[in-house]
Amino acid sequence: MLVAQLISMTQRNIRLRIAYDGTNFCGWQKQENGPTIQGLLEDALARITKGPIEVQGAGRTDAGVHAEAMTANFHTHAAMPAAAFQRALNSMLPKAVRILESREVPPDFHARFSAIGKTYRYDFFTGAVQLPAERLYRHHAPCVFLPERVRPCLELLIGSHDFSSFEAVGTRDRSRTDGRGAVRTIFRAECVTDPARPEHFSFRFSGDGFLRCMVRNLAGTLIWAGAGKLTHEQFATILAAKDRKQAGPTAPACGLFLEQVQYA
Repeated sequence: MLVAQLISMTQRNIRLRIAYDGTNFCGWQKQENGPTIQGLLEDALARITKGPIEVQGAGRTDAGVHAEAMTANFHTHAAMPAAAFQRALNSMLPKAVRILESREVPPDFHARFSAIGKTYRYDFFTGAVQLPAERLYRHHAPCVFLPERVRPCLELLIGSHDFSSFEAVGTRDRSRTDGRGAVRTIFRAECVTDPARPEHFSFRFSGDGFLRCMVRNLAGTLIWAGAGKLTHEQFATILAAKDRKQAGPTAPACGLFLEQVQYA
């Protein structure tokens, strides 16, 4: 027992800030179905450190979802400078994955459990014809979209709510009575327009956590509202219903970006 504790004390904790294009990946979490960000990182780090490495991520982005600033951490006995992991990893990873920063942090830092909030952005285009270069990074939702229609809906999201209506079905054991269930707290919810690019819009959500597909389900429902298919009163009813069947469609993964993970 004492030997194990001494070995643990000599480990260093390295924090990574990562950006990736999720188009050709099966999400963050490693799996057998195809390439993942976590799997690539662990394989590369094992070669760098000459031993197995377990990488902890701040969250689990789904297949096709992008990140501008995912946070991860891992423990290692390797003596190389913390900043050198950035250069070493970028020389081994595909160009769709870039390490923006690597630095040493206290032993108790955990990318997921130390996080106090996350910010996601959902980009979409409402014009008739989308540029081909945008198709992998912005959802095409041709409609007459009016931001003023969705702003009352966004105001309803601020605060703590049960977001069961916007949770992917089958992702949580609803019989469990411990934990917080589907309750999450949203700090900010906004619709951003780009005056220089007509018909280009973004939703941005900051909160203490998000259920699986929650942002994409919110985006699909809010696009309906912006197109005049829902009133904000109907949106309020959907939120209160705690029933996924009441909400709108799941927006495609291509428009979703993890913008930031917040820590104290």
